[in-house]
Amino acid sequence: MMPVHIKEFLDSKVKEYNRPAFIQDDPIAIPHLFTRKQDIEIAAFFAAVFAWGNRTTIINKSKELMQRMDNAPYAFIKSYQPEHLQNLKGFRHRTFNTDDLYYFLEFLHQHYVKYDSLEAAFFPAGDLNAEQGLILFKNNFFSFEHLRRTEKHISSPLQKSTCKRLNMFLRWMVRHDANGVDFGLWRNVSPSQLICPIDVHVARVAKKLGLLKRKQVDWLAALELTDALRQLDKNDPVKYDFALFNLGVIERY
Repeated sequence: MMPVHIKEFLDSKVKEYNRPAFIQDDPIAIPHLFTRKQDIEIAAFFAAVFAWGNRTTIINKSKELMQRMDNAPYAFIKSYQPEHLQNLKGFRHRTFNTDDLYYFLEFLHQHYVKYDSLEAAFFPAGDLNAEQGLILFKNNFFSFEHLRRTEKHISSPLQKSTCKRLNMFLRWMVRHDANGVDFGLWRNVSPSQLICPIDVHVARVAKKLGLLKRKQVDWLAALELTDALRQLDKNDPVKYDFALFNLGVIERY
C-alpha cells in the first residue's frame, strides 16, 4: 500500500502543473497550435521526437518545421511531392537531419493515404496495450526502405529503451480530462494502460519518493514506476508525469 502522504503530495503537484499555464513552456505547445485532429497528431509526433535537450530549442525547432510545412502539416503531408522537399532542405535538430525528416514524411504520407488517424499505426484495434502498441509502431514505421541511422529516432521496448518520448506522445494523444492539456484523441487504448515517461530526472524523484528501486533507467524501470503509480490512481497513472517531471526539472526536488 502506498503511503497516503505520497499520494497527497503528488496529487497536489498534478493539480499545480496539469493546467493551461503549463502548456506554453512545454513541447505540447506545438500541437496546441492546431485544431484539426491530423494536424495535432503530426505536430505532436514531431514535437515528441524532438523532445530532448533544452525545451526552448525543442519548441523553436518544432515551430520552424511547422512553418516549413506552411503551418498545415496534414495538408502538406497528404499532398507530399518531391518538389516540396525544397521547403525542408537543411532542416536539422541535434542528430535529426534532413534525410531523417524525408523518411518521416514518406511514412506519414503513406500512412495517411490509407488511414484517417496515426492511431492506426499504434493501436489498429482495442486489444493492444501500450507496450504492444510501441512495438507494433516501430515495425510499421520502418516498413519502407530507409537509412539505418534513422532508426535511432524511434525507440522500442524490445531495445529495453524507456521510450520516453513516445510514451509522452501517447500521453498527449490518449489522456483526457477537463484541464485541457492532453488531447484525448485516441480511444483504442485506455489511459490506465499507458506507461509513464521516465528519464534521469523523473527516476531521481521517483527513487526519492520510494516509487522506484531499479538502478537502470530502462524499460523495466518505466514499468516498475508505472506499477507504483497505478497504486495511486489505477485509471490514470500517467497523470503523475506532470508531478514527477516538474519536481525533477523545475523544482530540482
